[in-house]
Amino acid sequence: MDLVIRDARVIDGTGGAAYRADVGVDGGRIAAVVPEGGPRPSGRRTVDADGLALSPGFIDMHAHSDLALLRDPDHSAKAAQGVTLEVIGQDGLSYAPVNDRTLAQIRTAITGWNGDGSDIDFTWRTVGEYLDRLDHGFDGRGIAVNAAYLIPQGTVRMLALGWEDRDATPAEIARMKELVAEGLEQGAVGLSSGLTYTPGMYATDSELTELCRVVAAYDGYYCPHHRSYGAGALRAYEEMVALTREAGCALHLAHATMNFGVNKGRAPELLALLDSALADGADITLDTYPYLPGCTTLAAMLPSWAAEGGPDATLARLRDDATAERIRHVVEVEGADGCHGVPIEWDRIEISGVNDPSLGGHVGKTVAASARERGEDPWTTARRLLLDDRLGPTILQHVGHEENVQAIMKHPVHTGGSDGILHGAKPHPRAYGTFPQYLGRYVRELAVLSLEECVAHLTGRPAARLRLPDRGLIREGYRADLVLFDPDTVAAGSTFENPRTLPTGIPHVLIDGRFVIEDGHRTDTLAGRAIRRVAPGQN
Repeated sequence: MDLVIRDARVIDGTGGAAYRADVGVDGGRIAAVVPEGGPRPSGRRTVDADGLALSPGFIDMHAHSDLALLRDPDHSAKAAQGVTLEVIGQDGLSYAPVNDRTLAQIRTAITGWNGDGSDIDFTWRTVGEYLDRLDHGFDGRGIAVNAAYLIPQGTVRMLALGWEDRDATPAEIARMKELVAEGLEQGAVGLSSGLTYTPGMYATDSELTELCRVVAAYDGYYCPHHRSYGAGALRAYEEMVALTREAGCALHLAHATMNFGVNKGRAPELLALLDSALADGADITLDTYPYLPGCTTLAAMLPSWAAEGGPDATLARLRDDATAERIRHVVEVEGADGCHGVPIEWDRIEISGVNDPSLGGHVGKTVAASARERGEDPWTTARRLLLDDRLGPTILQHVGHEENVQAIMKHPVHTGGSDGILHGAKPHPRAYGTFPQYLGRYVRELAVLSLEECVAHLTGRPAARLRLPDRGLIREGYRADLVLFDPDTVAAGSTFENPRTLPTGIPHVLIDGRFVIEDGHRTDTLAGRAIRRVAPGQN
């Protein structure tokens, strides 16, 4: 065989008890799993795993590496965590399908997530072309880790009717359904939405239901960032459950949190809602990140009407004093839909990144703190930042609750997702630390989950949601996407002060049997490819 991993503590991704075994790899697949006492396989290379756990590669169910995968061949932010597959195209906004007009708009709208893309050659327009570009990667050698793609509903709506806040016509709905079907045919695994982001949030439930019917026909899943994580959170969860059940579509709830003061201690209410739907036959999963603050763009905090017409229209409204004052009142007094119906607390909004280096003095400070330094009110500071950086600032929003985080991660349909934004001078540490944070803090230190159950949350369970027939478990014939880690030392190195620090305790990571991390160091291997939707009955 190409490789034999000896005396590993195998944690196979099912949630079952760990066991000692030799695992052989050949031709990019797991060729043998021989429990202790069986005939020992031989290999051209041997790795002694005594004391280390061997698990399937971790699957990041909510990633924002849409351009990072094409920008950074190293991509240690994810590879060093043991991530072997990322699901991108999240929150209803990404770079395919597009035309020249909408590509320019998207690049501005989510510059805070991925940069403006000036360093990227946007050679694609369709979903299939984007997946082909991922396959090609760097000089035809591929990308750092595998990637699956969700069709972004907001991007699709841009193509069909622009940034208008109105109901779609029957013809426009038909066009959106065509675009979703084309993307699924070309390999996307499902559909995402960002229902607190424009223009996706302008869609009615009936419009979303029609799109989900298409997703269901292709055995994909719907992944909504729903309409509120704050004042209307439970109603928003109920809405997503109801419309996907009507459409007959599988549902995966993105970064399923219960945030803001109004939701402190209310995770059991969400879990009761899900348990009732699951007991009635609904197909539901969710993902979370193991941290308290959220992360998004400063522009996302604005009311939806301020973003109608696209980024240029938003900037024009911010320049106009009278309109800007209306925006301020909604944001600070009423609670904008962009801020989940909760009046904004500027001392909880920390600037984590800007595009313009001259604005770097704001990074790492709350808007309130920056305003105090300048002797002005927080809205004036926020408004100036949005205008000067052309909607570019990213933020950390310190609104989470530990008891909610722990309750949700213990649920049987939970999976892990970083929601990691890699752009910016001071990103959220979850981008570099989510998976070792689960294993180190929430398994070893807090015992919220057993090691076997946690690994299942990060491997077998997400692979099942993605309908992957040969990934997510340690089984003979499965792809050799594997992680060797030390359960006693694995830990996130990233912190809020130093968010780009790599984790410890993960010496080896393999994709398709090739080392991408070896002895704790990134190799030059580019084993990642686009992972396309698998039709029922196919392998």
